[in-house]
Amino acid sequence: MKKRTLIGALIASTVMAGLCLPASAETKFDGPTSGPKAAEDKMIVVLAGDLKNGGILGVTNGVEEAAAKIGWEVRVLDGSGSVQGRTGAIGQALALQPDGIVINGFDAVEQQAALEGVADANIPMVAWHSGPKIGCDAPGGIFANVSTDAMSVSEVAAQWAMEDGGENVGVVIFTDSTYQIAIDKADRIKETIEVMGGTVLEYVDTPIADTSSRMGPLTTSLLQKHGASWTHALAINDLYFDFMGPALAAAGISGDASPKAGSAGDGSEAAFQRIRSAQYQAITVAEPLNLQGWQLVDELNRAIQQEPCSGYVTSPALVTQNGLANMGDSNTFDPDTPYREAYSEIWGR
Repeated sequence: MKKRTLIGALIASTVMAGLCLPASAETKFDGPTSGPKAAEDKMIVVLAGDLKNGGILGVTNGVEEAAAKIGWEVRVLDGSGSVQGRTGAIGQALALQPDGIVINGFDAVEQQAALEGVADANIPMVAWHSGPKIGCDAPGGIFANVSTDAMSVSEVAAQWAMEDGGENVGVVIFTDSTYQIAIDKADRIKETIEVMGGTVLEYVDTPIADTSSRMGPLTTSLLQKHGASWTHALAINDLYFDFMGPALAAAGISGDASPKAGSAGDGSEAAFQRIRSAQYQAITVAEPLNLQGWQLVDELNRAIQQEPCSGYVTSPALVTQNGLANMGDSNTFDPDTPYREAYSEIWGR
Protein backbone atom coordinates (compact mmCIF):
# COMPACT_ATOMS: atom_id res chain seq x y z
CA MET A 1 0.00 0.00 0.00
CA LYS A 2 2.97 2.31 0.62
CA LYS A 3 4.04 1.81 -3.01
CA ARG A 4 0.54 2.67 -4.19
CA THR A 5 0.59 5.89 -2.16
CA LEU A 6 3.96 6.95 -3.55
CA ILE A 7 2.90 6.36 -7.16
CA GLY A 8 -0.39 8.15 -6.52
CA ALA A 9 1.46 11.19 -5.19
CA LEU A 10 3.75 11.22 -8.22
CA ILE A 11 0.87 11.11 -10.69
CA ALA A 12 -1.11 13.65 -8.71
CA SER A 13 1.76 16.09 -9.15
CA THR A 14 1.57 15.49 -12.91
CA VAL A 15 -2.16 16.27 -12.82
CA MET A 16 -1.45 19.54 -11.05
CA ALA A 17 1.05 20.38 -13.79
CA GLY A 18 -1.65 20.54 -16.45
CA LEU A 19 -3.74 17.37 -16.62
CA CYS A 20 -7.00 19.04 -15.67
CA LEU A 21 -9.81 20.87 -17.36
CA PRO A 22 -9.17 24.58 -17.83
CA ALA A 23 -11.04 27.22 -15.91
CA SER A 24 -13.38 29.50 -17.80
CA ALA A 25 -11.00 32.48 -17.61
CA GLU A 26 -8.47 32.68 -20.41
CA THR A 27 -4.96 31.65 -19.39
CA LYS A 28 -1.60 32.45 -20.97
CA PHE A 29 -0.50 30.40 -23.96
CA ASP A 30 2.53 28.31 -22.97
CA GLY A 31 3.74 27.64 -26.50
CA PRO A 32 6.26 29.41 -28.74
CA THR A 33 6.36 33.19 -28.94
CA SER A 34 8.75 33.58 -31.87
CA GLY A 35 9.46 31.94 -35.20
CA PRO A 36 9.57 32.59 -38.94
CA LYS A 37 6.93 34.63 -40.71
CA ALA A 38 4.54 32.77 -42.98
CA ALA A 39 6.03 31.18 -46.07
CA GLU A 40 4.02 32.36 -49.07
CA ASP A 41 1.90 30.31 -51.49
CA LYS A 42 2.41 26.82 -50.09
CA MET A 43 0.37 23.67 -50.63
CA ILE A 44 0.52 20.94 -48.01
CA VAL A 45 -0.94 17.44 -47.77
CA VAL A 46 -2.42 15.85 -44.66
CA LEU A 47 -2.00 12.06 -44.69
CA ALA A 48 -4.78 10.98 -42.31
CA GLY A 49 -4.40 7.47 -40.94
CA ASP A 50 -8.17 7.05 -40.67
CA LEU A 51 -10.66 9.92 -40.66
CA LYS A 52 -13.16 7.74 -38.76
CA ASN A 53 -10.84 8.17 -35.77
CA GLY A 54 -12.02 11.22 -33.80
CA GLY A 55 -8.50 12.23 -32.77
CA ILE A 56 -7.20 12.21 -36.33
CA LEU A 57 -10.27 14.10 -37.54
CA GLY A 58 -9.87 16.73 -34.82
CA VAL A 59 -6.22 17.32 -35.72
CA THR A 60 -7.10 17.51 -39.42
CA ASN A 61 -9.71 20.18 -38.68
CA GLY A 62 -7.10 22.13 -36.72
CA VAL A 63 -4.60 21.94 -39.59
CA GLU A 64 -7.24 23.19 -42.03
CA GLU A 65 -8.16 26.10 -39.72
CA ALA A 66 -4.53 27.09 -39.22
CA ALA A 67 -3.70 26.75 -42.92
CA ALA A 68 -6.53 29.11 -43.79
CA LYS A 69 -4.97 31.66 -41.43
CA ILE A 70 -1.41 31.30 -42.68
CA GLY A 71 -2.63 31.36 -46.30
CA TRP A 72 -1.84 27.83 -47.48
CA GLU A 73 -3.75 25.32 -49.56
CA VAL A 74 -4.49 21.96 -47.91
CA ARG A 75 -5.23 18.57 -49.47
CA VAL A 76 -6.43 15.78 -47.17
CA LEU A 77 -5.86 12.14 -48.14
CA ASP A 78 -7.53 9.40 -46.07
CA GLY A 79 -5.64 6.17 -45.41
CA SER A 80 -8.99 4.61 -44.43
CA GLY A 81 -7.58 2.63 -41.52
CA SER A 82 -5.45 0.16 -43.47
CA VAL A 83 -1.73 -0.25 -44.12
CA GLN A 84 -2.38 -0.46 -47.86
CA GLY A 85 -4.59 2.62 -47.76
CA ARG A 86 -1.90 4.66 -46.03
CA THR A 87 0.77 3.47 -48.47
CA GLY A 88 -1.47 4.48 -51.36
CA ALA A 89 -2.11 7.89 -49.80
CA ILE A 90 1.64 8.54 -49.54
CA GLY A 91 2.00 7.71 -53.23
CA GLN A 92 -0.82 10.15 -54.07
CA ALA A 93 0.83 12.82 -51.94
CA LEU A 94 4.14 12.45 -53.78
CA ALA A 95 2.35 12.82 -57.09
CA LEU A 96 0.92 16.16 -55.89
CA GLN A 97 4.46 17.48 -55.22
CA PRO A 98 3.44 19.40 -52.10
CA ASP A 99 5.59 21.85 -50.17
CA GLY A 100 5.10 19.84 -46.99
CA ILE A 101 3.37 16.75 -45.57
CA VAL A 102 1.58 16.13 -42.27
CA ILE A 103 1.62 12.49 -41.15
CA ASN A 104 -1.54 12.27 -39.08
CA GLY A 105 -2.11 9.38 -36.72
CA PHE A 106 -0.05 6.43 -37.96
CA ASP A 107 3.32 4.92 -37.10
CA ALA A 108 6.17 6.09 -39.33
CA VAL A 109 7.89 2.70 -38.93
CA GLU A 110 4.90 1.02 -40.60
CA GLN A 111 5.41 3.19 -43.69
CA GLN A 112 9.21 3.45 -43.56
CA ALA A 113 9.80 2.49 -47.20
CA ALA A 114 7.14 4.85 -48.54
CA LEU A 115 8.28 7.74 -46.34
CA GLU A 116 11.85 7.31 -47.56
CA GLY A 117 10.48 8.39 -50.92
CA VAL A 118 9.17 11.58 -49.32
CA ALA A 119 12.55 12.27 -47.70
CA ASP A 120 14.35 11.58 -50.99
CA ALA A 121 12.09 14.16 -52.65
CA ASN A 122 13.17 16.72 -49.99
CA ILE A 123 9.60 17.30 -48.87
CA PRO A 124 9.49 18.44 -45.22
CA MET A 125 7.44 16.18 -42.92
CA VAL A 126 5.82 16.82 -39.56
CA ALA A 127 3.64 14.33 -37.72
CA TRP A 128 0.99 13.74 -35.09
CA HIS A 129 1.47 10.50 -33.12
CA SER A 130 3.98 8.99 -35.54
CA GLY A 131 5.93 7.12 -32.87
CA PRO A 132 7.11 7.07 -29.26
CA LYS A 133 9.65 9.91 -29.60
CA ILE A 134 7.86 13.24 -29.37
CA GLY A 135 9.21 16.67 -30.23
CA CYS A 136 12.02 17.57 -32.60
CA ASP A 137 13.96 15.28 -34.96
CA ALA A 138 11.73 12.24 -34.70
CA PRO A 139 12.84 9.05 -36.50
CA GLY A 140 12.19 8.62 -40.21
CA GLY A 141 13.17 12.11 -41.27
CA ILE A 142 10.27 13.71 -39.41
CA PHE A 143 10.99 17.32 -38.42
CA ALA A 144 8.64 17.29 -35.41
CA ASN A 145 6.31 14.68 -33.91
CA VAL A 146 3.49 16.53 -32.15
CA SER A 147 1.90 14.85 -29.14
CA THR A 148 1.30 15.12 -25.44
CA ASP A 149 3.46 13.07 -23.05
CA ALA A 150 1.91 9.68 -23.75
CA MET A 151 3.34 8.06 -20.63
CA SER A 152 1.83 10.69 -18.34
CA VAL A 153 -1.51 10.25 -20.11
CA SER A 154 -1.37 6.50 -19.49
CA GLU A 155 -0.47 6.94 -15.84
CA VAL A 156 -3.34 9.34 -15.23
CA ALA A 157 -5.88 6.99 -16.84
CA ALA A 158 -4.60 4.11 -14.72
CA GLN A 159 -4.64 6.16 -11.53
CA TRP A 160 -8.22 7.19 -12.21
CA ALA A 161 -9.26 3.52 -12.37
CA MET A 162 -7.50 2.76 -9.09
CA GLU A 163 -9.01 5.74 -7.29
CA ASP A 164 -12.46 5.09 -8.75
CA GLY A 165 -12.50 1.38 -7.95
CA GLY A 166 -11.01 1.27 -4.46
CA GLU A 167 -10.14 -2.31 -3.51
CA ASN A 168 -10.25 -5.27 -5.90
CA VAL A 169 -9.83 -3.31 -9.13
CA GLY A 170 -9.80 -5.62 -12.17
CA VAL A 171 -8.75 -4.05 -15.46
CA VAL A 172 -8.89 -5.13 -19.09
CA ILE A 173 -6.50 -3.12 -21.30
CA PHE A 174 -7.13 -2.62 -25.03
CA THR A 175 -4.26 -1.77 -27.38
CA ASP A 176 -3.09 -2.20 -30.98
CA SER A 177 0.37 -3.69 -31.60
CA THR A 178 0.41 -2.16 -35.08
CA TYR A 179 1.66 1.00 -33.37
CA GLN A 180 4.71 1.12 -31.10
CA ILE A 181 3.27 4.08 -29.20
CA ALA A 182 0.11 2.06 -28.49
CA ILE A 183 2.20 -0.77 -27.05
CA ASP A 184 4.19 1.65 -24.91
CA LYS A 185 1.01 3.32 -23.59
CA ALA A 186 -0.64 0.01 -22.77
CA ASP A 187 2.50 -1.27 -21.07
CA ARG A 188 2.61 1.86 -18.89
CA ILE A 189 -1.07 1.44 -17.98
CA LYS A 190 -0.39 -2.16 -16.98
CA GLU A 191 2.69 -1.25 -14.97
CA THR A 192 0.90 1.55 -13.13
CA ILE A 193 -2.14 -0.57 -12.28
CA GLU A 194 0.01 -3.38 -10.90
CA VAL A 195 2.36 -1.12 -8.93
CA MET A 196 -0.67 0.54 -7.32
CA GLY A 197 -2.09 -2.82 -6.26
CA GLY A 198 -4.68 -3.51 -8.95
CA THR A 199 -5.10 -6.56 -11.16
CA VAL A 200 -4.79 -6.62 -14.94
CA LEU A 201 -7.24 -9.33 -15.94
CA GLU A 202 -6.35 -9.28 -19.60
CA TYR A 203 -4.21 -7.39 -22.11
CA VAL A 204 -6.16 -7.38 -25.38
CA ASP A 205 -4.37 -6.64 -28.65
CA THR A 206 -6.96 -5.77 -31.29
CA PRO A 207 -6.61 -3.38 -34.26
CA ILE A 208 -8.12 0.07 -33.87
CA ALA A 209 -9.27 -0.10 -37.49
CA ASP A 210 -11.38 -3.21 -36.75
CA THR A 211 -13.12 -2.01 -33.59
CA SER A 212 -16.52 -1.76 -35.27
CA SER A 213 -16.58 -5.50 -35.94
CA ARG A 214 -14.46 -6.81 -33.05
CA MET A 215 -15.48 -4.90 -29.93
CA GLY A 216 -19.01 -6.29 -29.62
CA PRO A 217 -18.03 -9.98 -29.61
CA LEU A 218 -14.89 -9.23 -27.57
CA THR A 219 -16.92 -7.45 -24.89
CA THR A 220 -19.39 -10.31 -24.63
CA SER A 221 -16.57 -12.84 -24.36
CA LEU A 222 -14.76 -10.83 -21.68
CA LEU A 223 -17.95 -10.48 -19.63
CA GLN A 224 -18.48 -14.23 -19.75
CA LYS A 225 -14.85 -14.89 -18.80
CA HIS A 226 -14.34 -12.35 -16.01
CA GLY A 227 -17.82 -11.48 -14.76
CA ALA A 228 -18.00 -9.05 -11.85
CA SER A 229 -14.20 -9.08 -11.39
CA TRP A 230 -13.97 -6.87 -14.50
CA THR A 231 -14.39 -3.42 -12.94
CA HIS A 232 -12.65 -1.14 -15.46
CA ALA A 233 -11.81 -1.09 -19.18
CA LEU A 234 -8.82 1.05 -20.18
CA ALA A 235 -7.87 1.69 -23.80
CA ILE A 236 -5.18 3.62 -25.64
CA ASN A 237 -7.83 5.38 -27.75
CA ASP A 238 -11.48 6.41 -27.40
CA LEU A 239 -12.43 4.56 -30.57
CA TYR A 240 -12.52 1.22 -28.72
CA PHE A 241 -15.49 2.43 -26.70
CA ASP A 242 -17.47 3.59 -29.74
CA PHE A 243 -18.60 -0.02 -30.15
CA MET A 244 -18.57 -1.50 -26.63
CA GLY A 245 -21.84 -0.02 -25.33
CA PRO A 246 -24.35 -2.17 -27.26
CA ALA A 247 -22.78 -5.40 -25.97
CA LEU A 248 -22.85 -4.11 -22.40
CA ALA A 249 -26.46 -2.99 -22.79
CA ALA A 250 -27.41 -6.39 -24.20
CA ALA A 251 -25.92 -7.95 -21.05
CA GLY A 252 -28.18 -5.78 -18.90
CA ILE A 253 -25.40 -3.44 -17.73
CA SER A 254 -26.36 0.23 -17.36
CA GLY A 255 -24.29 3.03 -18.84
CA ASP A 256 -22.77 4.13 -15.51
CA ALA A 257 -22.08 0.64 -14.09
CA SER A 258 -18.98 -1.57 -14.17
CA PRO A 259 -16.97 -2.22 -16.18
CA LYS A 260 -16.32 1.52 -16.36
CA ALA A 261 -14.42 2.73 -19.41
CA GLY A 262 -11.52 5.15 -19.44
CA SER A 263 -9.33 6.17 -22.36
CA ALA A 264 -5.70 7.27 -22.42
CA GLY A 265 -6.35 9.59 -25.40
CA ASP A 266 -7.42 11.30 -27.59
CA GLY A 267 -10.64 12.98 -26.49
CA SER A 268 -13.01 12.46 -29.41
CA GLU A 269 -16.37 14.20 -29.72
CA ALA A 270 -18.16 10.84 -29.36
CA ALA A 271 -16.24 10.16 -26.14
CA PHE A 272 -17.24 13.52 -24.69
CA GLN A 273 -20.88 12.77 -25.51
CA ARG A 274 -20.68 9.39 -23.76
CA ILE A 275 -19.04 10.89 -20.68
CA ARG A 276 -21.53 13.77 -20.53
CA SER A 277 -24.50 11.38 -20.62
CA ALA A 278 -22.88 8.66 -18.45
CA GLN A 279 -23.29 6.12 -21.24
CA TYR A 280 -20.52 3.52 -21.26
CA GLN A 281 -17.54 5.83 -20.77
CA ALA A 282 -16.52 7.59 -17.56
CA ILE A 283 -13.34 9.52 -18.50
CA THR A 284 -10.88 10.31 -21.22
CA VAL A 285 -7.46 11.92 -21.00
CA ALA A 286 -7.94 14.32 -23.86
CA GLU A 287 -5.46 16.07 -26.10
CA PRO A 288 -5.95 19.63 -27.43
CA LEU A 289 -6.51 18.39 -30.97
CA ASN A 290 -7.28 21.73 -32.63
CA LEU A 291 -4.28 23.39 -30.98
CA GLN A 292 -2.09 20.52 -32.14
CA GLY A 293 -3.32 21.13 -35.69
CA TRP A 294 -2.11 24.73 -35.40
CA GLN A 295 1.20 23.53 -33.97
CA LEU A 296 1.68 21.17 -36.91
CA VAL A 297 1.27 24.06 -39.36
CA ASP A 298 3.71 26.17 -37.34
CA GLU A 299 6.28 23.36 -37.23
CA LEU A 300 5.89 22.80 -40.98
CA ASN A 301 6.40 26.53 -41.59
CA ARG A 302 9.65 26.27 -39.64
CA ALA A 303 10.72 23.16 -41.56
CA ILE A 304 9.98 24.70 -44.96
CA GLN A 305 12.18 27.68 -44.07
CA GLN A 306 14.87 25.52 -42.44
CA GLU A 307 14.33 27.11 -39.04
CA PRO A 308 14.60 25.14 -35.76
CA CYS A 309 11.70 23.08 -34.44
CA SER A 310 9.86 24.78 -31.54
CA GLY A 311 10.05 21.79 -29.16
CA TYR A 312 6.63 22.65 -27.73
CA VAL A 313 4.75 19.80 -25.98
CA THR A 314 1.05 20.38 -25.29
CA SER A 315 -0.69 19.42 -22.05
CA PRO A 316 -3.66 17.02 -22.00
CA ALA A 317 -6.73 17.16 -19.74
CA LEU A 318 -8.45 14.60 -17.53
CA VAL A 319 -12.08 14.86 -18.65
CA THR A 320 -14.82 13.66 -16.29
CA GLN A 321 -18.57 14.19 -16.25
CA ASN A 322 -18.23 16.78 -13.48
CA GLY A 323 -15.44 18.56 -15.32
CA LEU A 324 -17.58 18.90 -18.44
CA ALA A 325 -19.77 21.37 -16.54
CA ASN A 326 -16.95 23.91 -17.07
CA MET A 327 -17.14 23.46 -20.83
CA GLY A 328 -20.77 24.27 -21.58
CA ASP A 329 -22.05 22.33 -24.57
CA SER A 330 -18.63 21.76 -26.10
CA ASN A 331 -17.65 18.19 -26.94
CA THR A 332 -13.99 18.93 -27.60
CA PHE A 333 -11.08 19.93 -25.38
CA ASP A 334 -9.95 23.28 -26.76
CA PRO A 335 -7.78 25.08 -24.18
CA ASP A 336 -8.97 28.53 -23.19
CA THR A 337 -5.69 30.13 -24.23
CA PRO A 338 -4.97 32.60 -27.05
CA TYR A 339 -3.02 30.09 -29.15
CA ARG A 340 -4.64 31.21 -32.40
CA GLU A 341 -3.58 34.80 -31.77
CA ALA A 342 -0.09 33.72 -30.70
CA TYR A 343 0.57 31.69 -33.84
CA SER A 344 -1.00 34.37 -36.05
CA GLU A 345 1.37 36.95 -34.56
CA ILE A 346 4.38 34.70 -35.18
CA TRP A 347 3.31 34.25 -38.81
CA GLY A 348 2.58 37.95 -39.33
CA ARG A 349 -1.05 37.19 -40.14
